[in-house]
Amino acid sequence: MRYIGMPLARREDRDLVTGRARRVADLEIPGTLELAFTRSPVPHAMIRGVDVAAALKEEGVAGAWSAAGLPYLAARTVPGEPGMPPWPLLATGRVRYPGEALAVVAAGTRANAEDGAEAVRLNLELLPFTRADASSAAGTPRLFGDPSAAGAPHLFDDRDNLAAERTFGRPADDVFATAPVVVEAAYREQLVLPTSLEPRAILVDPGREHRLTVWVSHQAQHRLRDALAAALGLDRERIRVIVPATGGAFGAKSQTYPEYLVAALLAVHLGRPVRWCEDRAEAMLAGPRGRGQHQRVRLAADEDGTFLAYELLVDADIGAYPHIGAFVPMMTGAMSTGAYRTPRVHTRVRCVLTNTAPTTSYRGAGRPEAAYALERTVDRLARRLGLDPAELRRRNFIRPGQYPYLTPTGRTYDSGDYAAALDRALAAVGYDEIRAEQARRREDGGPPLGVGIATYVERSGGPPDSDEFGSVEACPDGTFIARVGSTSTGQGHFTAFAQVVASVLDVEVDRVRVVEGDTGEVPYGFATFGSRSMQVGGAALWRAAEALVAAARRRCAELLGVGEEDVSYTAGRLIVGGDPHTGLQEDPEEGTAPIAATGPVETGVETGVETGVETGLPNVEVGPLPGLPIGELVARTGPLRADEIVAPPQAFPYGAHVAVVEVDPDLGTVHVRQLVAVDDYGVVVNPMIVTGQGHGSIAQGLGQALYEQAVIGEDGLPCASTLLDYLLPTAADMPPVTLLETVTPNPNTPLGAKGAGEAGCIGMPPAIVNAVCDALDIDHIDMPLTPAAVWAATTR
Repeated sequence: MRYIGMPLARREDRDLVTGRARRVADLEIPGTLELAFTRSPVPHAMIRGVDVAAALKEEGVAGAWSAAGLPYLAARTVPGEPGMPPWPLLATGRVRYPGEALAVVAAGTRANAEDGAEAVRLNLELLPFTRADASSAAGTPRLFGDPSAAGAPHLFDDRDNLAAERTFGRPADDVFATAPVVVEAAYREQLVLPTSLEPRAILVDPGREHRLTVWVSHQAQHRLRDALAAALGLDRERIRVIVPATGGAFGAKSQTYPEYLVAALLAVHLGRPVRWCEDRAEAMLAGPRGRGQHQRVRLAADEDGTFLAYELLVDADIGAYPHIGAFVPMMTGAMSTGAYRTPRVHTRVRCVLTNTAPTTSYRGAGRPEAAYALERTVDRLARRLGLDPAELRRRNFIRPGQYPYLTPTGRTYDSGDYAAALDRALAAVGYDEIRAEQARRREDGGPPLGVGIATYVERSGGPPDSDEFGSVEACPDGTFIARVGSTSTGQGHFTAFAQVVASVLDVEVDRVRVVEGDTGEVPYGFATFGSRSMQVGGAALWRAAEALVAAARRRCAELLGVGEEDVSYTAGRLIVGGDPHTGLQEDPEEGTAPIAATGPVETGVETGVETGVETGLPNVEVGPLPGLPIGELVARTGPLRADEIVAPPQAFPYGAHVAVVEVDPDLGTVHVRQLVAVDDYGVVVNPMIVTGQGHGSIAQGLGQALYEQAVIGEDGLPCASTLLDYLLPTAADMPPVTLLETVTPNPNTPLGAKGAGEAGCIGMPPAIVNAVCDALDIDHIDMPLTPAAVWAATTR
């Protein structure tokens, strides 16, 4: 396993930093029309008219349409779960959130298209709107109340605003009624914006005879292909979806959106290439949101702090259309047990429709919300009992000998040593020294100092039993092509996947070329989200590489007329009889064997030469060469490729995060002095890539804790229209970060990898909030911990 664990430099970075990598906006196809959408300026209204006449008179405009102007488009909706309200491609009858598309304009340039979109005249009859009920009069987060109440403004005439509801575990009211200690709390997970460097983008070329080629910034090209095929009424084989270089995604690009389907339908309707590139203003107005939960919790314990029961009630603001937003909060319920062996756990999740842009999966997708509610409450229990929060956690951790561990919410944890991760994090941060310094400051004066702990268990691998495709092909020149259904949006797949294949084949990593993100090259793929690429895609490639070696041994045995057991494989060569100097050599009178064609072949375990087939190749004989290179075997016998689809169980990475902060009570500012993260991702293929993922996810976790919030005003409109209004952490805001690991291999895959990349979004927000509350000796402040919020907490 020569490349597993090696911090190889990312091979894709040269093209990215030199600008040679091409994104959707960079692609040039003659005759391309650019799209711009006319969007609703209000959160809720009946549509009395959409007049595109003025738009058609704008310079360069090739067409402008409302839903009424494209009847074939108005009849289609975004694919969704059965029984859920439909999401129209252009608003029909009424608009339900600010920024919902009412009309689309096509022009030769984006500027001309935007001019046309601004010229569209709207006649809207305002309706009462509903939004997340952020707080009670006292400023404490609360649940929405009854979404089915008759007095609430309903978004759809035929149903109330409760889109979905699910429970996990079983109620424990009897335990709470008799427990020696019960703590209760309410929390708010604010709406945030998944602000990737490159917003959403799609380019559709209708080609000839409606054979579409689609370039899109996306995470699930095969899923999008199937959605486009259904919307267009085409066989999916007539649609090729390609994901070029993508500037980040964080889960928000894993879905099908109305704009994608509009672009594809217009490309077919007009017979011309059509592109839509979301700009930042659009993304902030109408783009998908993340998080958005109101939580009420109860935690029961005995006098020694042993957990007896935990209850979590969640109302999730999923926006105007359910989409994936009705699924993500369910992962909060599933993962609500965290790292603890709590006997009774009950979680109820309600997904509530509001007149805001739909929510989607965002880095962590449900698991940060679960960890936040639990870890904040564990700290509150520690305060009530007068226990050190680290000690309280140790008393309740699931222990190493208890795996596999079935949680009360139905998840089977595969492996772990949670106490070891916590102990390493506390040692790295200098926990005892910080506690001593904190005590001195409280006695002698000085800026309040706080230390916050959060442990977490997350779920990686995607939905239960989800699979992934992997394929390895040997080429006659001695190189290999690895095809995988995963898709890179910046994670370093082209390097890490090559390391996996090269390790199994025991060849130089430069001999492996990775192909992904193209339905024309890769016949099947599930998706990239939920920290599943290496865990599932890497496992598929591992199996495919093993299958390729087995197929090569069989073929070599057939060619030589020996038993398969007489052929072994070492370092890219096939060896007969266990002697590394025995192999095939060319007939000196015939010369080198011609190379057979090596184009794409049908999927299967093995393709190529069959026994008894006339190949037209010269005779070969056993000679004193150092084995037969697998590339030469391909050259002599034909294409050789192995395909695998694997579906390993979900894995459960975990970790312990610690934050150290200083607070200025007069200004309300929070200075993060140190962050330490000890995470367990199982076997790590490329530590440098994983370290980069760690820093990136911590930056986003820091952003949610201190800065980010997609504020909705009293008028129902987003308050942020530019990045001047929506604060993101920059490099200057990043504190010193220490990243460490423990390793408990995933027992359910040959590679042993678990998901990596979302840990900082899960563990850091509760660690930072715990640290600030510890510094100020208070129970709670809601995120984001802005100076105003912190100052208000110190003066209550």
